[in-house]
Amino acid sequence: MGDPLQDAISTVQDVNWTPETNESPNVHQLRKLLYRRMMVGVNDGRFFAGSFNCIDKQGNIILQDALEYRPVRCSSPSPYEQRCLGLILIPASCRTSCHVEASLEEQLSGLSIAPQESTQFEEDGNNI
Repeated sequence: MGDPLQDAISTVQDVNWTPETNESPNVHQLRKLLYRRMMVGVNDGRFFAGSFNCIDKQGNIILQDALEYRPVRCSSPSPYEQRCLGLILIPASCRTSCHVEASLEEQLSGLSIAPQESTQFEEDGNNI
């Protein structure tokens, strides 16, 4: 089986190009995330918060004005220690979660990063 992230990146590269903008619907949806605040978790327990700057073909994410939050092992008032990093690249292989900040209006309207296509399901739940 293929890697789902790599499949999604391949999909962004080659499906449903619109002649007006010369970009796929997936690229259009990804553009909506540019410069938004994003929080990315990595497999060692740290997470990074910053402004989403770009993603490459391999799925690596670049955050601008990033802050690193790492767990503190000793007893302290805050469970995380914070430091400023600036511009960072987070490898796809290390990433465990990714969250984008959205306004209340966007949350209520059901903002989706998936293309606005209705998916039909058979009775057993499989895609048609």
